[in-house]
Amino acid sequence: MAGAMLLCGKEEKVVGEQTKAPGSCPYCGGGVAATDVEAKWVLCCLPLCRRAKRRFACTACHRRLVTYPPILHD
Repeated sequence: MAGAMLLCGKEEKVVGEQTKAPGSCPYCGGGVAATDVEAKWVLCCLPLCRRAKRRFACTACHRRLVTYPPILHD
């Protein structure tokens, strides 16, 4: 099983950055920066899955901020 773990991996590449995203940090009130990241899972140099994500971070305290989907009520 240890051999399979060495053959798998995750590669991440920063595609773009936006220094002024809407909103503010809930911890310190600083500005928010958005980073677009492309993640690729690889098995023996063969790409298995490719996904693009947007990550948010505070520009003042450098905390990573997580967004949650809205709660839908019936």
